[in-house]
Amino acid sequence: MTDHLRAHDAALERLRALHPLKIDLSLDRMRRLCAALDNPQDRLPPVIHVAGTNGKGSTVAYLRHMAEAAGLEVHVFTSPHLVRFVERIRLAGTLITEAHLADVLERVEAANAGEAITFFEITTAAAFVAFAETPADLCIVEVGLGGVLDATNVIAQPAVSVIAPIDLDHREFLGDTIEQIAVEKAGIIKPGAPAVSARQQDSVDGVLETAAALAGVELTLMGRDFDAWEERGRLLVQMQDRLLDLPAPALPGEHQFANAGLAVAALLVLDDPRIDEAAMGRG
Repeated sequence: MTDHLRAHDAALERLRALHPLKIDLSLDRMRRLCAALDNPQDRLPPVIHVAGTNGKGSTVAYLRHMAEAAGLEVHVFTSPHLVRFVERIRLAGTLITEAHLADVLERVEAANAGEAITFFEITTAAAFVAFAETPADLCIVEVGLGGVLDATNVIAQPAVSVIAPIDLDHREFLGDTIEQIAVEKAGIIKPGAPAVSARQQDSVDGVLETAAALAGVELTLMGRDFDAWEERGRLLVQMQDRLLDLPAPALPGEHQFANAGLAVAALLVLDDPRIDEAAMGRG
């Protein structure tokens, strides 16, 4: 085992020990740490921020592959990891190296100065530092828990906010009803950033529409403003002004047509001319 890998593992263990004794969903700790790091979250490439209960990971994967198929260099932050922590941070198309991660964690740990902070918060800050210091065309950030008070929600100005299907999850933190949970997830909808949502339960639609209206942004909702379905082994995405006929997603399951369609709609709302229909098909 190399020295930098040992440093990386040791740093992660030290950071786990800083976790508050009680779970307290708050952005105060994250804002304090980001300020000490010169606010890396404000120095990112255009951000697609993805929340929801089901399909977040698949939607992020489709977004990344379609953007990369267009030749864009893409940062990606996801959680949790399957085998190695570095899977959470993809820098301009490549997983962060163990050595780079160890260096960033050391700097973030020093900036935190031993203050109580959750493991997810401090590692999210590390990802933002790495993203801010590495040039890229696009940044895709997956919410960890909820939305309103999730550590990733220090991003003040995403380019697009994406809401995957919402269901009952983490009720001990987010609320006992689907509507309460939807309010938390809708917290990533910000002024100046159009929002795109998967097909939702009727009561969730109203929550998202209210959040978008309060932010003064347009909500593009699957089943109302666009739709996606499988037809003859292809993915069809019907927008208000066009119909896209794309290859079927490679991930198995009928629900993947909806996830891929959500990603397509988000990229169309992003409106980057480099990501054309041909690139979406390749992705």
